[in-house]
Amino acid sequence: MKILIIEDEKALGSAVRDRVRQAGHTVDWFTNLSDARAALKVSSYDFLLLDLGLPDGNGLELVREIRRQRSLLAILITTARDQISDRISGLSEGADDYIVKPYDLDELVARIDAVSRRYTALPDNIITCGNIIIDLSRRQLIQNKNTIDLSAREWAVIELLARRPGALCSREQIEDALYSLSDDVESNAIEVFISRIRKKTSPDLITTVRGRGYRLAGISL
Repeated sequence: MKILIIEDEKALGSAVRDRVRQAGHTVDWFTNLSDARAALKVSSYDFLLLDLGLPDGNGLELVREIRRQRSLLAILITTARDQISDRISGLSEGADDYIVKPYDLDELVARIDAVSRRYTALPDNIITCGNIIIDLSRRQLIQNKNTIDLSAREWAVIELLARRPGALCSREQIEDALYSLSDDVESNAIEVFISRIRKKTSPDLITTVRGRGYRLAGISL
């Protein structure tokens, strides 16, 4: 997934960014609401990790804005406020979960996975494409009972297409999901990743619709 982190404690923000990246996600990290709002205007995110006490406002303001837009962005609040009333307020405004500082980074990643499952149309996080099984929970692609070794970016392509079964994803959408705002993207990067995936699995796993994008072929849920 592509995850936006808003955390003004630099040591914590850096640690969270690194751990979430280690879990295989694409990450943008900002320390204030203003920069985060700008990022939300130009990039699409699947998940928001949001601190409440920020230098330029309360994070709940952003939660309200996002929910007023009827956005399906998953939101997990991370904050030092441990009063029950604060938790109720955050959840009432539209957050999906709440974790109190200090927290374990592995627990944070587990909560991200748990919340994200509520937003997928896949009941068991598994997709079958012919003789290929895509297990999103275990982050595995299995072909004829053999696990296929994919790079982080190759898996990210598969995951994006799998989470939108049957839907077309444009090259621009895939680039946006795979790269943070600070990354340099080569013009043919997506085509290269898809070519490598086809060589490792099957030429028919990913269908190209010329001029429009890509989608997984032969899907059964």
